[in-house]
Amino acid sequence: MSVKQISIFVENKEGRIKKAIDTLSKENINIRALSIADTTKYGILRLIVSDNEKAIKALEKDGFIVKENDVILLEVPDKPNGLNSTLAIFDEKGINLEYLYAFVSSKSDAAIVVMRLENMEKAITTLNENNVKILETKDIKDL
Repeated sequence: MSVKQISIFVENKEGRIKKAIDTLSKENINIRALSIADTTKYGILRLIVSDNEKAIKALEKDGFIVKENDVILLEVPDKPNGLNSTLAIFDEKGINLEYLYAFVSSKSDAAIVVMRLENMEKAITTLNENNVKILETKDIKDL
């Protein structure tokens, strides 16, 4: 029940992020969520998009290095301690969280969290055991 995320490696130079976003826009690809992590020389733009295959082809054609990997999209209560209650589940099971980013959708009362965990299978099993709603690829269009 994981979802594919694309990661774009961009030089930390003026206009590079905009160029990546322009590339997606020209192909009519909708960005559902994004995060960026940067260093002094480069950044990693992480995206959940409407069409990964089309996005990867367009970005690579424009000279970007793109990687696709699995993440988990889940709903957490959109209230104080909502995220922390979910993180506590991972702590109890010894599951390491590599990174996360979150957003809200006008179509849901919950916050949507994108997570990459060290042991994805164990994380999914643990979330299911704790009745945490995990979103699937088909759910992305409805966010």
